Amino acid sequence: PNPNRHASVIVLVLLFIGGSDANPAARRHSQLDVNHKKQPLQTFRPYNIAHRGSNGEIPEETAAAYLRAIDEGTDFIETDILASEDGHLICFHDVTLDNTTDIASRTEFAGRKRTYEVQGVNMTGWFTVDFTLRELKSLRVKQRFSFRDQQYNGKYNILTFDEFILIALHADRVVGIYPEIKNPIFINQHVKWSGGKKFEDKFVETLLKYGYKGKYMSEDWLMKPLFIQSFAPTSLIYISNITNAPKLLLIDETTVPTQDTNQSYYEITSNGYLAFIRKYVIGIGPWKDTIIPPENNHLGPATDLVARAHALNLQVHPYTFRNENSYLHFNFHQDPYAEYEYWLREIGVDALFTDFTGSLHKYLEWTAPHQNKEKKCRGPPA
Repeated sequence: PNPNRHASVIVLVLLFIGGSDANPAARRHSQLDVNHKKQPLQTFRPYNIAHRGSNGEIPEETAAAYLRAIDEGTDFIETDILASEDGHLICFHDVTLDNTTDIASRTEFAGRKRTYEVQGVNMTGWFTVDFTLRELKSLRVKQRFSFRDQQYNGKYNILTFDEFILIALHADRVVGIYPEIKNPIFINQHVKWSGGKKFEDKFVETLLKYGYKGKYMSEDWLMKPLFIQSFAPTSLIYISNITNAPKLLLIDETTVPTQDTNQSYYEITSNGYLAFIRKYVIGIGPWKDTIIPPENNHLGPATDLVARAHALNLQVHPYTFRNENSYLHFNFHQDPYAEYEYWLREIGVDALFTDFTGSLHKYLEWTAPHQNKEKKCRGPPA
């Protein structure tokens, strides 16, 4: 796909929504059946999740990265949701703006650096929660990694949650969304909404506004597919009272406790905890190196986490698959397709988060091009 082609599509989408997540047109739009008669989501093979869009090629969480991922065949576009100072929900991974925007070169914001505690650690930088949406929109996004293509730096701005959703809804086929409730403890400390509402309330309100609802594989879900993810189990339990959409508990590396409940990796991956949390979630999203811990950049013995999760009818969506050699363990001979083969055929996971949507789509088309049998419906029945 030609990235220049994306410009006109982005302009059309952003003109429609007016660049604001308070736009009345967005509310009217929620009444439209935009997915009627579109090619449906495939459900017969593992899901291809575009991690922050096709960010191996284009700067993460931008309209162009998501449009590229859709062009390349992704099943779901994935994003991280944070908030601005004035309470707008934005698509951005880090709580600070330093690594993926031009904030450091913006002299008008030079005095806005702050130091806050984030997950028990003091962090200094320019925080999203200290800038209004208008100010955030004035920034330009850049590629996170120096070894990736830098030609798109400065071309795109930060998206709102509404803008992200509309990109999915205006695709020419059914494309799911996979938003994360990011750093909810921090956001709720620094951003306040009227009526005592929390970050999680605003997050779900936005989804409901566009008609995202329904249990996994229900008719509503298949029309507007959605997975909600978070590293914070308290947030997932809280929103289970206001939405029945499928949720996944993300699991960090073995040394990192949960940000809200301070539980260890070993506690939240125990059989007892998985049996408890399955009342609220349809699956787990572990970092792949915790499922198969590497030794000297070779695969070590696989843990039984996937088998134990599947025994409890939980899906497993590991993260993050990247094509670059520096991310591929030596067993895969610098071949990302060999890595896909191993995880999907040998380990048997249900989806992959990838920075390179096109590569995973090609692999899946080569190996599972047709529907032989319906995808196993893990999770609570619709």
